[in-house]
Amino acid sequence: MAQFLLETVWLVPCYALIGGILAIPWSPGIIRRTGPRPAGYVNLVMTFLALAHSVLALQLTLNQPPHEVFIPWLSTAGLNLTITLDISSVSVGAMVIITGLNFLAQIFAIGYMEMDWGWGRFYSLLGLFEAGLCALALCNNLFFSYVILEVLTLGTYLLVGLWFSQPLVVTGARDAFLTKRVGDLFLLMGVLGLWTLSGTWNYTELADWAANTQVDPTMITLVGLALVAGPMGKCAQFPLHLWLDEAMEGPVPSTILRNSVVVASGAWVLIKLQPVLTLSPVVSSFIVAIGAVTAIGASLIAIAQIDIKRCLSYSVSAYMGLVFIAVGAQQDDAALLLVLTHAVAAALLVMSTGGIIWNGITQDVTLLGGLWTRRPMSGLAFIVGILGLIAFPPLGSFWALLKLADGLWGTSPWLVGIIIAINALTAVSLTREFCLIFGGKAKQMSERSPEVHWPMVLPMMILLGFVLHLPLVLQSLSLLPNWADLNKDVALLLIWSSIFGCSISAIIYLGNIPKPVRLPWKPLQDLLAYDFYTPKLYRMTIIFSVAQLSKFADMIDRFVVDGIVNLLGLFSLLGGEGLKYSTNGQTQFYAFTVLLGVGALCAWITWPFWGLQFLSLIF
Repeated sequence: MAQFLLETVWLVPCYALIGGILAIPWSPGIIRRTGPRPAGYVNLVMTFLALAHSVLALQLTLNQPPHEVFIPWLSTAGLNLTITLDISSVSVGAMVIITGLNFLAQIFAIGYMEMDWGWGRFYSLLGLFEAGLCALALCNNLFFSYVILEVLTLGTYLLVGLWFSQPLVVTGARDAFLTKRVGDLFLLMGVLGLWTLSGTWNYTELADWAANTQVDPTMITLVGLALVAGPMGKCAQFPLHLWLDEAMEGPVPSTILRNSVVVASGAWVLIKLQPVLTLSPVVSSFIVAIGAVTAIGASLIAIAQIDIKRCLSYSVSAYMGLVFIAVGAQQDDAALLLVLTHAVAAALLVMSTGGIIWNGITQDVTLLGGLWTRRPMSGLAFIVGILGLIAFPPLGSFWALLKLADGLWGTSPWLVGIIIAINALTAVSLTREFCLIFGGKAKQMSERSPEVHWPMVLPMMILLGFVLHLPLVLQSLSLLPNWADLNKDVALLLIWSSIFGCSISAIIYLGNIPKPVRLPWKPLQDLLAYDFYTPKLYRMTIIFSVAQLSKFADMIDRFVVDGIVNLLGLFSLLGGEGLKYSTNGQTQFYAFTVLLGVGALCAWITWPFWGLQFLSLIF
């Protein structure tokens, strides 16, 4: 039985896909008698089966070498496309996280979307997301990984636009889709370019090829930059980061997955491509630079936001910046550990704030306050989420950040300084949000804000327990360092940065300092509050250029293309009208007209051959 579960672990994505397909009859309202709720229960059952199968298979893959499963798909004209699956403890463990978080998100959605009639569409799209993410975790082929990422992009568009009657929702779904498409276009170029260089898309074969090849530096640099562009969009890195903020217009239960595992899909592909990317030092430096700029910029922007969702979305971008730094510095193990610890802590933060959004009047954190006595469970979950996302021992992110900083301590100490600064800024941002929401006295907008009901509290408490016990899980998997080998200097710097960030933020926002807190220089305050004016720069550059190009293309279409067509039509009309008056019924006249036309056509065709000779004889 155990061996059967291991051999059929590729069925895990199919469970969610089947659940999503079974929910379709309730989506357009074909089944009306029962209402849409059975669609959610069907997906819950299928997701639970996927979670159980993944957990049982994970126990069998521990301390076992990975193996591959090959599924032939297409073989034609020298192109052999085979779906390659990587069965290892890392890939199966990723599926456990995905299915577990999706299962909790679906339970949370039962309470959050209790009165919503979009259950069928929502749960069907959640099933599509889960199936795509699990397939991406198993996939060992770059081409099919790209296809799966495209499916996830479409799923993001449909899920964000679930409430399509609201203009902001439609705008958010459109912007999220188009922003991701920019990176996906370059990613496709890189995928095709890498095939011409290596002749394979298999990650294992690409690693072997990268270890034994001599390739043109310019060519591999261009291909590597194109391969990085796609994950930049998926992980919401500057300048392709705005989509994550726009996507917050979708339902909160979908945000649980998006802020935890969907944004990490690009990082997963980058980690798989690490041997190829290291062939070019320029590409590695570019990844580190993008990660550092995003992490610092997003951390500063998060501090200046007043919307609950925007504060969390920029914190996610900042943390993904740390993952980019780890990938660029060839710290793959640290990158995977960062992805794991971030997923569970970020999902817990979204659940905690989701209840406030559900039965609250406003999402403006400056109008809230005093919710600790009214929402103790949500407040406790928010605290644990904060501690799980910063370097607070012994929780998970402390070990992940320590592993990354320790690996860079001897080679790139300036990156260690950036990591410590980002950790402090993240502590300031999240503590500020907690103090504004749960601290102080209750305000008019938060006087009547009771704790949410049990379908939303239950998954939140389960995830809270997992975040607290994550160090034990890591210890059982032998992923924690020995105390003797621990870099005490780095550990103390990380701990003090967390304490400093939380303390400064608590003193400012729980003390008697006048609110709202503003920086002494207003232009800097506006620069952070308005996202470094990135949306305005988009409008002034890309959007303006596309609009002018569209106007030029429209002008060419109306005056050149349509002009030629209309001219030919007018010529045909005038010719027909002229020939109408030359008809006399005599056959010999028609034959002479045809002969004259054929002769003129032949003369025009043969003019380059005899015309020049004729002119030369004359002159």
